Amino acid sequence: MFSIIQQSNMIRIFINLIALVAMLFSIGLSVSYGAIDIKLMTVWQAVFDFQPDLSTHQVIQELRLPRAIAAALIGAFLAVAGSVMQGMTRNPLASPSILGVTDGAAFALVISLAFFSNISNLGMNLASWIGAGIAVVLIFMVGSFSKDGLTPVKLALAGVAIGMMLRSVSSMIALHFQLEKQMGFWLAGGLEGTNWSSVKMLFISGIIGFLPAIAISKSITVLSLGEDIATGLGQRNIVIKVIGILSVLILTGAAVSVAGVVGFVGLIVPHITRFIMGTDYRWIIPSAAIFGALLLVLSDVVARVVNAPFETPVGAITSLIGVPFFLYLARGNGGGKS
Repeated sequence: MFSIIQQSNMIRIFINLIALVAMLFSIGLSVSYGAIDIKLMTVWQAVFDFQPDLSTHQVIQELRLPRAIAAALIGAFLAVAGSVMQGMTRNPLASPSILGVTDGAAFALVISLAFFSNISNLGMNLASWIGAGIAVVLIFMVGSFSKDGLTPVKLALAGVAIGMMLRSVSSMIALHFQLEKQMGFWLAGGLEGTNWSSVKMLFISGIIGFLPAIAISKSITVLSLGEDIATGLGQRNIVIKVIGILSVLILTGAAVSVAGVVGFVGLIVPHITRFIMGTDYRWIIPSAAIFGALLLVLSDVVARVVNAPFETPVGAITSLIGVPFFLYLARGNGGGKS
């Protein structure tokens, strides 16, 4: 007979398996829907029995499948980044979009496009990482001047202020160098134009960014209880935070370099995951990856349905879900400490 803990873990595994199956089905749904709807059986055949002479198979393999996989990876990246940020800072409002990390990545991308118009995918990825890092440094510098310390709302306000500043500077640079179209894409967030090269880059970035997050997941659980408790247990909090921040920068930078600023995934998913999985980050981080992938793939499907035959930016869909969620959290945690 299973113990309570074993039963609990079995339930978590079962929920994750259901979410994984739902995510795979949502990828199939995303691939089948478009300007011309394609049957799921045809999608299956195009994946496992590709016929290069069939136009539908070509559309699936070259356009729709890489887009759906990219959506899943980006959703997973942002959800894991948000989970790590919330765990390390004990801040329920922390996420890459709220704290301006995605705006920093987009800022660096605009500068790169302005001065290096033929920049490679790898170069764009590196620029995103650097921009995200600049945003993090600026946010914590501004937040450090707070008299009463970094409460969740003060940290969020610092992130919003820095994010708006970077976005404004990005807009001015885009106007000067006539990059309005590219700028609009990065700020709205979208998945059109993704290809297998983008997916390959996301896979590599995911391995680099995801493995450290898993490695420190137990330490994040301890750190989420409070720095004093973690220090008392002999944990080196500075090392954990450095590893966590690097993981966040890599995952967020990779996501922004492909899809632009897709907001609120990193805010919503960690809260839902903690509600379902509990407070152990060894479960939260991998589960958030699955739930984040599911959310963004479905959001991309909605983005194509809501104003067909035109596409709505996927960032607009996630914002419609995320803004009320953020206001609810801000109202409930306004006076809390970080």
